[in-house]
Amino acid sequence: MTIRQKEILRMIIKEYTQTAMPIGSNDLVKKHKLPFSSATLRNEMLSLEKQGYLEKAHISSGRIPTDEGYRYFIDNLVERKDTSIDYQKKLELELLKMRTHNIHLERSVGKMLSSMSKCLVISGVLEKGEYQNFGIHNLLEGPEFTNLDDFSKITTVLDTIDEKIDKVLAKAEKGEVKIFIGKENPIKEIQDSSMVVSRYEDKEGQDKVIALIGPKSMKYNKNKKLIEFAKKLLGAGGANKVVLLMLGSEVVVKIF
Repeated sequence: MTIRQKEILRMIIKEYTQTAMPIGSNDLVKKHKLPFSSATLRNEMLSLEKQGYLEKAHISSGRIPTDEGYRYFIDNLVERKDTSIDYQKKLELELLKMRTHNIHLERSVGKMLSSMSKCLVISGVLEKGEYQNFGIHNLLEGPEFTNLDDFSKITTVLDTIDEKIDKVLAKAEKGEVKIFIGKENPIKEIQDSSMVVSRYEDKEGQDKVIALIGPKSMKYNKNKKLIEFAKKLLGAGGANKVVLLMLGSEVVVKIF
């Protein structure tokens, strides 16, 4: 893949992540004021399609990323700037709001992750086979899940998650944050979606799992950081209490 093709793939995926609409060459050239013609861009997009990174949408002449395109983006093109501090501040404030209403920590974190990722969150205790989910309404609000058949597959998985989670964890080492894109997903019923998942140990030594399920156009880097931070809160040595400090006009949240 050439340098220009990498930049084009990056632009298309970022654009599609925001709009969930097929990307056309004319619109892309105009919006980003690219230094080459729409005809040149079409040729480059055709090349990316032949390489398996883009595909033509059924409803228009625009292109959308394939599973391979997303995988290449995550492995090679994601900007690695450290935004974890920004996420942490937002998460801590959201957590504080929920803890003031005496919501259990694990439920607080699940609701918080769902709110910030706009994805479905699943968490549970592996030894007990007990699982809970948060934010299924977020999928209904997204343009990718307007097809009721796709949505019914998600609900079916939720009903049988205790039978299917082993397939996922067999491909994810303990402590690792694993990203499954589309057909990479070990759960075949949701291979039109993506999953960010991690297995961890809580303060009582229980083996647990937390996962985000959402559209393939989800913000992978952000969601990976959300899962990593959630593990810090819920894992061994995680948060026991939240303290709000007012320093002038600054709001500082401390988690202990």
